[in-house]
Amino acid sequence: MKPWHELWSALWPLAPVLAAVVLDAWIGDPRSWPHPVQVMGWGIERLRHGGERWAGDSPIRLRLAGGAITAGLVLVSGGSGWVLERLALQSPIGWIPLVVALASALAWRSLTDAVRGVLAALAEDDGSLNGPRRRLAWIVGRDVERLDRGGILRAAAETASENAVDGVFAPLFWMLLGSLVWLAGALWMPGPLALAWAMKAASTLDSMLGYRRGRLRWLGTAGARLDDALVWLPARLVALSLPPAAGLWRRWLPLVQAAARDGRADASPNAGLSEAIYARVIGVELGGANHYGGEITIKPPVGAGGRSVTPADIERMLLLTRRLMLIWLVGVAGVALAIPVSGSG
Repeated sequence: MKPWHELWSALWPLAPVLAAVVLDAWIGDPRSWPHPVQVMGWGIERLRHGGERWAGDSPIRLRLAGGAITAGLVLVSGGSGWVLERLALQSPIGWIPLVVALASALAWRSLTDAVRGVLAALAEDDGSLNGPRRRLAWIVGRDVERLDRGGILRAAAETASENAVDGVFAPLFWMLLGSLVWLAGALWMPGPLALAWAMKAASTLDSMLGYRRGRLRWLGTAGARLDDALVWLPARLVALSLPPAAGLWRRWLPLVQAAARDGRADASPNAGLSEAIYARVIGVELGGANHYGGEITIKPPVGAGGRSVTPADIERMLLLTRRLMLIWLVGVAGVALAIPVSGSG
C-alpha cells in the first residue's frame, strides 16, 4: 500500500473530475443557474447572423464563415476553461469554480431526470398520452404529436443511449484525458476543463447549426465535422466497454461486431453506434420512422430482431450508463497509480 502522500501525488489531477461527477449526480443542472452552454448558444446565434450577412448564399463563403465561427467559439471556450484551470492551480479557492464548471459539462443527472420524467408521465397517463408527449418534447427534436406508447418509449430509449455518449462519456473522456496530461507533469497544457469545454462548444455548434438544409448545409459543416471527430473515440470506447459493464463478457465480440455493423448504416458516425451498442446489450430494437417538421425520416434499425422497448429496458440503460461511468473512473485511477509521478498539486 502506497503512503498517503504518494497516492495524492498520483491522483490529485483526477480529484476535480471526481468531485464534478459527484456534484453532477447530486444536483445536476439547476434551471436557475447560468449554464456555459447557454452562453455558447448566445454566441453562436450572434456569430451566425454576422456570418450569414457576409456570406449571403455563397456556399464557399458560408463554409468559410462556418469555419471561422467554429474556430472562434472552440478557442474561446477552451481558453476560458484554461484560465479557470490556471486560477485553480494557483490558489485552492480556484478549485471550487473549477469543479462547478466541470460539472456543468456533464449531463448525467439531467439526462436521467429527463428520461425518467417521460417514464413517470407514462405511468400516470390517463390514456391520452398528452403528458408523456409533452415531457418527451423537452428532450427530442422529432415531432411527438402522433407518437403512440411504443413510439414514446423508443424515442426515450434512443435519447438515453445517444445522449449517454454526447452528454456524458464524450465530455468525461476529454476531462480524464486532460487529467492524465496534468499527471504527466504538463500543467501548462490545456487540462480537463479546457478540453471538456472545447468539446461542448463543438457539440453545441452541431446541435444548433449541423442541419442539412438551407444555408446551414454549408455554414454548419465545420462544427458538425469537429463534433464527429471529438466524439468518435469516446463512442467507440463506450461500444467496447458497455458489454463487460453489463456482465456480458462471453458475448463481447459478437455484440461489438453487431453494433459496429448496425452503426455503419446510420448517417452519423457516432449516434448510430451508441444507440446500437445499447440496443444490442439490452436486447431491444431501435430505429425506424421519425417525423421532423412534418417530414418523415427513416433511421436504419439497430439491434434488429430485438423486442420492443419497455420502461424496464430504459431504466437498465440508465443504470448501465452510471455503472460504466464508475468503471471508467476506476480504470483511469488505476492508470494514474501506475504512471510515474512527474508533478504534484
